[in-house]
Amino acid sequence: MYFPSYCSSPSTSSSVLRACRVRFASTLFSSVTRSFSSPCRASPPACNVSCRSVCFSPASRSVRCSAPRWSYGVDWRSPVSLRAQIRSASPVLERFERKIATMASEHPFKEILTGLPKPGGGEFGKFYSLPALNDPRIDKLPYSIRILLESAIRNCDNFQVTKEDVDKIIDWENSAPKLVEIPFKPARVLLQDFTGVPAVVDLASMREAIKDLDSDPDKINPLVPVDLVIDHSVQVDVARSENAVQANMDLEFKRNKERFAFLKWGSTAFRNMLVVPPGSGELEYLGRVVFNTEGILYPDSVVGTDSHTTMIDGLGVAGWGVGGIEAEAAMLGQPMSMVLPGVVGFKLSGKLHDGVTATDLVLTVTQMLRKHGVVGKFVEFYGEGNGQLSLADRATIANMSPEYGATMVSSRGSCHTAIPEIDWKKRRDAMIEAYLRANNMFVDYNEPQQERVYSSYLELDLGDVEPCVSGPKRPHDRVPLRDMKADWHSCLTVKSASSNHKLYKHIKPKCDAWSWSCCKEGIKIHIYSLVALDMWSDDDYWAGTEFCLCPCSGLQKYLNQQGFHIVGYGCTTCIGNSGDLEESVASAIADNDLIAAAVLSGNRNFEGRVHPLTRANYLASPPLVVAYALAGMVDIDFEKEPLGTGKDGKHVYFKDIWPTSEEIAEVVQSSVLPEMFKSTYEAITKGNPFWNQLSWHDHGPTWSRGVKDAYCLLLFGDSITTDHISPAGSIHKDSPAAKYLMERGVDRKDFNSYGSRRGNDEVMARGTFANIRIVNKLLNGEVGPKTIHIPTGEKLYVYDAAMRYKSAGQDTIVLAGAEYGSGSSRDWAAKGPMLQGVKAVIAKSFERIHRSNLVGMGIIPLCFKPGEDADTLVLTGHERYTIDLPTKISDIRPGEDITVTTDNGKSFTCTLRFDTEVELAYFDHGGILQYVIRNLTKQ
Repeated sequence: MYFPSYCSSPSTSSSVLRACRVRFASTLFSSVTRSFSSPCRASPPACNVSCRSVCFSPASRSVRCSAPRWSYGVDWRSPVSLRAQIRSASPVLERFERKIATMASEHPFKEILTGLPKPGGGEFGKFYSLPALNDPRIDKLPYSIRILLESAIRNCDNFQVTKEDVDKIIDWENSAPKLVEIPFKPARVLLQDFTGVPAVVDLASMREAIKDLDSDPDKINPLVPVDLVIDHSVQVDVARSENAVQANMDLEFKRNKERFAFLKWGSTAFRNMLVVPPGSGELEYLGRVVFNTEGILYPDSVVGTDSHTTMIDGLGVAGWGVGGIEAEAAMLGQPMSMVLPGVVGFKLSGKLHDGVTATDLVLTVTQMLRKHGVVGKFVEFYGEGNGQLSLADRATIANMSPEYGATMVSSRGSCHTAIPEIDWKKRRDAMIEAYLRANNMFVDYNEPQQERVYSSYLELDLGDVEPCVSGPKRPHDRVPLRDMKADWHSCLTVKSASSNHKLYKHIKPKCDAWSWSCCKEGIKIHIYSLVALDMWSDDDYWAGTEFCLCPCSGLQKYLNQQGFHIVGYGCTTCIGNSGDLEESVASAIADNDLIAAAVLSGNRNFEGRVHPLTRANYLASPPLVVAYALAGMVDIDFEKEPLGTGKDGKHVYFKDIWPTSEEIAEVVQSSVLPEMFKSTYEAITKGNPFWNQLSWHDHGPTWSRGVKDAYCLLLFGDSITTDHISPAGSIHKDSPAAKYLMERGVDRKDFNSYGSRRGNDEVMARGTFANIRIVNKLLNGEVGPKTIHIPTGEKLYVYDAAMRYKSAGQDTIVLAGAEYGSGSSRDWAAKGPMLQGVKAVIAKSFERIHRSNLVGMGIIPLCFKPGEDADTLVLTGHERYTIDLPTKISDIRPGEDITVTTDNGKSFTCTLRFDTEVELAYFDHGGILQYVIRNLTKQ
């Protein structure tokens, strides 16, 4: 596949995408595609930009520009009308909708299609009424299961979704314990730019492949609404400056110009796709709550390629994270196969004490749910305590769902307070509330609540929640704030005793003690709580300070005085894009072999994730992050020790700057106004000067199921995350990816990040298993991205060893422990190993999304039997492994036992983790995209 504009400047990041000859695509479709051009694609029109002003205010990012709307004639401001406009422009979708209309007359549940009356006459539309089924079991279903039920009824065609599937969901109380399989069709799909690039590349490649098979390329379009949000590319190069936002955005667009242009091209080349430009808020805007499509009303539901898609659950929208491969299948109209989940009912009672934040609550909940065991389940919060939580609080709880292992969270509060927050166009409120009430999905804690049945129960009195942090390495390791100093010393002592690291000590790059602290987006309400910073003196201290949010309460002036300038809008801290440490600080850490600490208000604190040099990382509420930064260290007891000295020469303590709940509520009430949302939405609908100037110029099976005599590429212990597997963060100067880039004339300063190069298979394959903190047992204790090439005994980078095996025609496998693939849902954690030639992964257990992604890439997931692993079976990783699968796919059963043998005479049994018949079909075709293509050619 060639992108000619990428060839013009060998020194740019785009040239390294190498005109993006995507080996991934050629591997999938057995042909090298040459362009994105197709008879059905219209070229994007030129944008003549004449900017008058660009204004960045503390309230929101407001862009004023006389440029034409980048939506090319479509009104992006109305998600409801938007979809109708897109559909009306598509002959293919018109044919599809005619087919649906025909099916509607024969719909198995046509008798419950009911009109929803408008106040004053007429109707909003029609909907499939759950009460009309007159089944008392439905009244006791958790709200989250009702969403699955409505989707199954609406999409029932007795082919992809059958009446039997509907019956299973209605009988959820008895069906869920049996782990029955059901199909699910989400209302929409959400992509972020890192995962969006490979998705658009794959769609374009599929167009070329289907064209080569003499079929219509126009068949390849998303069949459900797709929202692609560009929010993962901002990096912090400039901080502690009032110009930081503008400077970082300028660099963001320079680094990613061709990639952004490609995504912008995708928004015009593919129908039913909305691309949200960098720097735009999107949670409320994209959350429809209730769809009205061609007169049919149905609840919003979404699957997204960010594991924290669950944040939308706080709006009462059902959403969860999936792998990029699953998302692409959903985009193409394929039903998702899922096990009907159990639902944990979590009752909240009481009230949070003054000074306790939503972050304190969510860290407490995370620890409780982690201990309870909710992997693969839904969690539904209820009770009067839940009714007291704000939308922001509920979204914060839902955001952390991947950290406690739940698939999704249902956290419906009083919709009377939620609806104005989610859409400032209040004309839609009446339709939303009317639909939710009519279909028994509305919650109002001022009204009597009907009892619902859950799989298991938990309860928390909000009055028992206390201020806390989590760390230093895992989100569920909660530490009460009062115990933080002692716990910090305890962790250091244990670490030092086991690995000869020096204890914490004061260094002096610019200060007596320091910590690197930063604030991630996502919990903006708490940033408003800092009300007393103007008492601070100008004592010299150093701490990394950055904001990725924009407070609107007049507080920013005081934050700026302390060095907390806004640096950008997007995800930075939790994916390692917070920028470099000051050189003197970085040198002090490296030269003294120090264990440095970071404090962040994000959701992931794995070692080295925030920055390779910060090995201890604590999650905390945003104002607590600021407090630690002001103190300059985590080695502090806030109750007894001062944060610093005020202008009057007196000590300033933590309690002096911590506001009351009433003060916070007052500021929020006066600051969070509809105008703030309107100006933010304008940035989505109009783009910005950088975005509007972008343009894209483009030019013109046999499948081996078994594994025989495979070598072990890597031997892992427990808790190998997708951070370890997938290329993420910065590109290390000595890595195979760096070597590849430098060989093509790319300077180190232009490497950009792995995330920005997700459309380039050459870089991403080299970056797989390239994490500098990865622990491969084949190296006998050495930490780093290398392995042993078994035939020669050489120590090589993992990529180099993998390529040597591939060139010799030798299969490889990976041996691992428990929770393999936990962390972010990164599709390259499966694509990368596939490109390196990995045929199977044998582990004690898998993270849900990652196991599914492995299947989608044709990699066999196997689980050791309980009580067994590589250690108990005395597997050294130097053996050769044979996995003997039946020749016919029809002879393989989901979850069956498979025998694995080694060349030294050992034999053991594993569970085959193809969990459904659909996954077996994907594997039969070599992966999910091959399966979709071959099915489309038959239509």
